[in-house]
Amino acid sequence: MLITGGASGIGAAVARRMASKGRKVVIADKDRSRGEEVAAEIGARFVPTDVSRPEGNEAAVAEAISAYGRLDVAVLNAGIPGQCGWDNFTPVAYRTTIATNLDSVVYGIHACLPHLRRGSSIIVTSSLAGLKEAPDPFYAASKHALVGLVRSTATLLARDGVTVNALCPGLVDTPLVAPFRELLAEAGHVFASPCEAADAVEAILVGGRSGQAWIVLNGRSPYPARFPDVTINAEVDNR
Repeated sequence: MLITGGASGIGAAVARRMASKGRKVVIADKDRSRGEEVAAEIGARFVPTDVSRPEGNEAAVAEAISAYGRLDVAVLNAGIPGQCGWDNFTPVAYRTTIATNLDSVVYGIHACLPHLRRGSSIIVTSSLAGLKEAPDPFYAASKHALVGLVRSTATLLARDGVTVNALCPGLVDTPLVAPFRELLAEAGHVFASPCEAADAVEAILVGGRSGQAWIVLNGRSPYPARFPDVTINAEVDNR
């Protein structure tokens, strides 16, 4: 099992949970110190790598195959807050956001595909911001893109027996939200725990469904988002 962004937060919680269930885990993260710490704690392999780049994903997948001979689950979880908004926009900050949140998943799926077989599963960490409006526009854009990527990829891989799902947490008490935690708490927001996200990953793997965006909120069981049923009629007059 490969978990990107597994050195802290949701990724670390998933790694701990899956290792406790007997799964062989490979953690990939840029944070060598935390990554090695979590890996040592649970008996996992750690790959120090930047998954916003294709070669970083290839290295992580290669480690999983080398260590365990196969790859049955990939949790593509690496992510960061938006690095800019409209008021302080720069192309570099925008591209950093998209590279980490979206490109890493595209490259991760591409690296995994040759090794997946019937019964394999891909789980992508999107966000509740991928299903509704959010004050961080480019973070939201990247997370909306992930939901579309997951739903479309799930359709394409269904014939191969590979499931693809998105995890869409609301606010989770992780290092990602730490700089804003006090303000958010004062505004009345409630945080889910990383363990609740790990619960959702476990439920997804057991459930066997595909193409779903699973909402994770504090104190609630994970549940799939409902999408509109849109019918495309080729005869519609577009004038």
